[in-house]
Amino acid sequence: MKFVKLVPNVFYIDIQDALKLFVDCLEFSIRHDELKSDNPFCVIEKDGLHINLFQNRKLAKEHNPEFRLVTNDIEEVYRKISSSHPEFLHPNLSKITLRPWGAKEFAVTDKQLGIVIQQW
Repeated sequence: MKFVKLVPNVFYIDIQDALKLFVDCLEFSIRHDELKSDNPFCVIEKDGLHINLFQNRKLAKEHNPEFRLVTNDIEEVYRKISSSHPEFLHPNLSKITLRPWGAKEFAVTDKQLGIVIQQW
C-alpha cells in the first residue's frame, strides 16, 4: 500500500480568516473556488501541498487542528511572515527556536488553527 499525498480538511467559522492566513500570509493559491456558494469551500495549493478549506460553524467549533509545514529555509519564511504578517506569529513560539528534538521551529496561529513551521 502506498500513499502519495495527505490533504487535510480545515473547518472555519469564517473562511475569510483562512484566506488571510493561507493565501495572503503563506502565499498559497486558490485552485478550486466555491467561496460564493451557500457552503463556502475552496482548495488551496502551494508547492504540491493541498488543503481543503470549509466554512462550517458547527464543525469549526469541534475541530481545532494543528499541523506542521516543513521548509528547507526557515529563516526566509520567518523573515517574510514576521515582516508582512506579524499578527499571525504565535505568542509561545514567535521566534525561530531550536527544539530538543533537533528541529528549528516557529509557529503561526489564527482564530482557528496553529501551524508550526519547521526545518530539520
